Amino acid sequence: MSSNFNNVIPVVYEALDIVSRELVGFIPAVSRDSNAERAAKDQTISSHIVPAVSLEDITPGDNPADSGDVTVDKVEMTISNSKAAPVRWTGEEQRGVALSGQLRAVQRDRFAQAMRALVNAVERDVGSVFSGASRAYGTAGTTPFGSDLSAMAEMRKILMDNGAPTDSLRCVFDTAAGANMRSLTQLTNVNQAGTDTTLRQGVLLDLFGFEMRESAGVAMQDNSDEVTTGTLKTRGTDNDKGDTEIAVTDADAGAIEVKAGNFVTIGDHKYMVAEDLTLAQDADGTLKIAAPGLMEDVGNETTITQNTHNFAANLAFAQSAIHLVTRVPAMPEGGDAADDVTEVVDPVSGLAFQIAAYRQYRRIKYEVGLAWGYKLVKPEHCAVLLG
Repeated sequence: MSSNFNNVIPVVYEALDIVSRELVGFIPAVSRDSNAERAAKDQTISSHIVPAVSLEDITPGDNPADSGDVTVDKVEMTISNSKAAPVRWTGEEQRGVALSGQLRAVQRDRFAQAMRALVNAVERDVGSVFSGASRAYGTAGTTPFGSDLSAMAEMRKILMDNGAPTDSLRCVFDTAAGANMRSLTQLTNVNQAGTDTTLRQGVLLDLFGFEMRESAGVAMQDNSDEVTTGTLKTRGTDNDKGDTEIAVTDADAGAIEVKAGNFVTIGDHKYMVAEDLTLAQDADGTLKIAAPGLMEDVGNETTITQNTHNFAANLAFAQSAIHLVTRVPAMPEGGDAADDVTEVVDPVSGLAFQIAAYRQYRRIKYEVGLAWGYKLVKPEHCAVLLG
């Protein structure tokens, strides 16, 4: 049987041209392993993490110091999603559309919508890792870049203080932040920006070492159902710089509930909450924040301010902080009932889609498939720009 894709492949590539130009900011910005190797759903993918090196004194002697060994750690991800977007036709449907002269256009748009759904699902998943980020900056519920670019200077400071590499910084934000940025005269005035790229084409310039990107997958954190009738304070001994587990108490009558993904303010810093915390009246507990932990020593009975507002979780991060693994879905040995299977790589996002054709009784079904997993592997190198 001849290939079923002889007439479909050009249509698929036309669809790719449409889909890959949509607002996809996270996928190209993170560290990716995207290829056509088949992997089963729930298969574990390991990535190595090399620890920091400790300095030592140079001491002359017969032999160098017996040192230098390290334990190379790893972070494991799973192919947690294996999804297919279906495109099915009956013979009568194709004939009816063909008579209008629109069969190719309709076929193209159906494939475009299938790939769009998959890309958007991956984009949203990657954006959801904000809940594991280290710290936050800005005002919850207020879109950044309303008057200047100082927020980016502060985001760079956070990542530099946390030891993030400077050669692969990314910032991904929603279109509201993008609109504010395009309204700033320092980017649109050619004599200030040094180019008319933003003014004429709307292209965002790199800022403070960050590659700037917009995304439709920026997550929204909903804190509307958190309880804040009590007062959260540190308890016991002082908490030291670098601590990620903080002994706390509900100092007043009332209950307290803090969600993972929200942030709290301790002293001059906003810290992302790593795990849910629920305290009854007069109860004690442990507040867990993401690495690298407290940025300064915190004394006993220090008030911890809980955020109660919803916010958009724009992200600033080093590329290596977030890993995305994508594969085409696994096929059984020898194949399944598909008449033909091919793989098409999106040249912009780098995602490899699997397209399988299944001939049925008086109809044909195409599946556009993708399998993927994702993880924030370095919380220290990721921070939330509140919006």
